[in-house]
Amino acid sequence: MRQLSELDASFLYLESETTPMHIGGIYLFDASEREKPLAFSTFVAYLRSRLHVVPVFRQRLKEIPLRLGRPYWIDDPDFSIERHLAYVNLGEHGRKASLMTLASRILEEPLKRDRPLWHITFVDGFKLDEEDTGSDGFALIVKLHHAAIDAFSGEEIIGKLLEYTPEPSPIAPPRPWQPRPEPSEERVMLQAGANIIRTPLQFTSLAFNAAEATARGLIQKQLRKLPLPLPLFSAPNSPFNRQITANRQIVAASVELSRLKAIKAFLGDVTLNDVVLGLCAEALKRYLISEGANADKSLVAMTPISVRSNSLRRATGNQMSAMLLDLATDETNPAQRIRRIHWNAVASEPYREAIAADRLTELLPSTMLALSARLYSELQIAQRYQPVFNLPITNVPGPQVPLYLQGARLVQQYNTAPLFDSMGLVIVAVSYEGRLTLNFTTCPDVVAQGESLQAHVDESLNAIEAAMERLGTEETKEPIAASPTQTLADDAMTAMEGLLKKALKRFRA
Repeated sequence: MRQLSELDASFLYLESETTPMHIGGIYLFDASEREKPLAFSTFVAYLRSRLHVVPVFRQRLKEIPLRLGRPYWIDDPDFSIERHLAYVNLGEHGRKASLMTLASRILEEPLKRDRPLWHITFVDGFKLDEEDTGSDGFALIVKLHHAAIDAFSGEEIIGKLLEYTPEPSPIAPPRPWQPRPEPSEERVMLQAGANIIRTPLQFTSLAFNAAEATARGLIQKQLRKLPLPLPLFSAPNSPFNRQITANRQIVAASVELSRLKAIKAFLGDVTLNDVVLGLCAEALKRYLISEGANADKSLVAMTPISVRSNSLRRATGNQMSAMLLDLATDETNPAQRIRRIHWNAVASEPYREAIAADRLTELLPSTMLALSARLYSELQIAQRYQPVFNLPITNVPGPQVPLYLQGARLVQQYNTAPLFDSMGLVIVAVSYEGRLTLNFTTCPDVVAQGESLQAHVDESLNAIEAAMERLGTEETKEPIAASPTQTLADDAMTAMEGLLKKALKRFRA
């Protein structure tokens, strides 16, 4: 038994009919170099031969009664690969628009909890060339639950399943696999009891430390460790932050990586990730203006930071930290904005010292975490107050060499991330073979005219390059102060002091 971390379990608790918590991928393959099209049966045999490289593909959840503890991953004694695969032939409708519509419908459906949390749809008849009537391609639509992987490990899994040579390797027989016995209910309950006993000891340790310092000093010290440099509920209201529905739309825009690297080289002391965030910021600002929304206040993004160990690269689970980043969309110069974004990131503590996100929740009992996740959604907290952040943006470096599946070359990939309450837009940036693709997962009932984001990306890159040329060399070297932000600790302490004053007044009365 391998227990889920609190962070992994939170993605289970947040899931509902309108908020499936899986990471998606759409992979387009060119099979024109093969002697004959890749048959679905060949793909099944190929995948079956490689299941051993991703153990979580044959593991399902084991829930603890009454949610006395977090679920466990156990081997699925009834595992059948056929339960995780589907076949679709687009026929005469095999164009990209039809594929993306199909993918949107498939990605709207939550994964079933009675089996390992993944699914792949093999799409036959896909035509890579919009003008070509031939059928020389196919696509894979992949769903992997966020409780099992994060965006970084998901990219690793796909890399392990594919090949690095155009010559198709012989498909080996699947390795023998014997599922480990399912743990008894008694053992599960004993383990849950041991965890319950351990948790109060952790709270006792915190209480002992609290006695050694003043309450205010200790709380300030602990709160300042949280990777939230902005005040709570400080992000501006935006069209992205409204109640979502189950509908999904996938919009993607691809740009040459060399153009982004040239911007980075010209601006100097910035990272490629800063340039990507600057491109996203300009595209979002243009979208807000085109929709007649208020773009005066700067948007706030939540950007995950991978803290995956280089010495132990376990391609499962979530090993992330997250920081809130001011995107400086109130800056009028899109090139100068990239430098502002860089200094905002450098000024935040998580940039210098990443704190694993599961550390933030490890002391919370599972029932409390599940309840808080549900209440956040059902009470529509993010709609009644200003949101903590406006949207998540994840930048995942991909391979810069071509990948293959039995001689079929991967020519394009699109990646999606889950939406949740009052977050109608998420951006996943993935690089592959010298190009960067910005993937926008939207709820079309919240983000109107979402398809316009594709054009806004091209316009934004041109605008950044034009603004960059207008900047003087000396101007690019001038230091820029980070956007003024109040710490979460100060904000929380002010709120707590107000509550204490009210309580004391009532007590005295």
